[in-house]
Amino acid sequence: MAGRGPESRRAPRIPMPRVSVEDSGLPLPELDDVTPAPPVLPHGVLRSLLGAWALAACSAAETAAVEEHLGECGTCADEALRLRDAVGLLHQPENLDLDPGLRTRVLASALERRPPGIPVPEWAVPYDAETARLDALLQDIGDAEWHAPVRLRWFKADAPTSRRTTVAGVIAHLLSVDGLVAVALGLDDPLPEATVRGATGPAERTEAYWRASHFPPTRAVRLPWREQSHNVVRTVSFTGGGAGKLGVPYGDFELPLHDAMLDRAFECWVHAEDIADAVDYPYEPPSPRHLHSMIDLAARMLPAALASRRRDGLAPPGLTPHLVPAGAPGRSLRLEIEGMGGGQWFIPLDSPGATASADDEVAHVALDGVEFCRLAAGHVSPAEAAAGQVGDRAAIREVLFAAASLSRM
Repeated sequence: MAGRGPESRRAPRIPMPRVSVEDSGLPLPELDDVTPAPPVLPHGVLRSLLGAWALAACSAAETAAVEEHLGECGTCADEALRLRDAVGLLHQPENLDLDPGLRTRVLASALERRPPGIPVPEWAVPYDAETARLDALLQDIGDAEWHAPVRLRWFKADAPTSRRTTVAGVIAHLLSVDGLVAVALGLDDPLPEATVRGATGPAERTEAYWRASHFPPTRAVRLPWREQSHNVVRTVSFTGGGAGKLGVPYGDFELPLHDAMLDRAFECWVHAEDIADAVDYPYEPPSPRHLHSMIDLAARMLPAALASRRRDGLAPPGLTPHLVPAGAPGRSLRLEIEGMGGGQWFIPLDSPGATASADDEVAHVALDGVEFCRLAAGHVSPAEAAAGQVGDRAAIREVLFAAASLSRM
């Protein structure tokens, strides 16, 4: 401003940087002057500090004194090693993997406080939970792991079969087959229209999607798969659960929507385990409540699977001589599922519509819940699945192979 002297217009004075001791030419300080030597303590005191040292409870000076002494005294060194091992037993490594039921419990607690304006139907909750768990796994893996090899396994005509793909290819498979549910709900099909022609079943749709891709699938497939799963859950929620009986075609058979959503939850979990095995990632089974629903669906599908095997000539002749009309009592097999999601189901052996009960039980088979699901997924051989078998061996074999026949790509 006017009225101020020329000195007011001088540039502000900026202090020059300080010169470091290395550039000054002066001698550097001795390390002994910087780091104090450990205190000299009697042997008895040092030995009494071993317990505190093992627990990392000593001061820095005491730690230095103890560790210097351990290099000179073999007796104290042996004692220190025993104490350190004992401390390791007291502090077991913590499992950092989240309990698969944690999400369900947190949501249930939150919803008790504030019920949702648009609740997710009970039969869609397992699909919502399993897609969220798989998405969490996918967020944890690196770019290179998306190309890790994965072998999809299932049973076809009583023989194990497989198809080689990658982690990204598995997500493309889930995207393609979940598209059957999306289309039934009036949502967009993830497959191009030209690709869909002639591709009606899960395997055909997946192969068509893979063939139509100019390049192998990459991690970019995660976004459309997750967006589709969100849209499916949101749409069934807006229907208020009333769409549960809507038919979802699977090519050569059809499932009501509430069963199709359970089927997709089951497939999501099975293929998440395939991915987890490929990238060495820990993965837990679904929560017991959701696992029970998946087992119940498989048990309800077994009578139709038995009938299909007879039509295809896969059931040995003479094993089903007592076919009965629908609604009539017939021979039954008691399927006992132990462990997570367990329960008991009576499977009619003589026709899909026959009445099954304990009065007509001719066989009893017991399996672990997760093992039964892996049998139904084609990951376990029928000959190796059953933990306990009593009664008609032929009927048991037929039911176990029928369970394996539920699997598909």
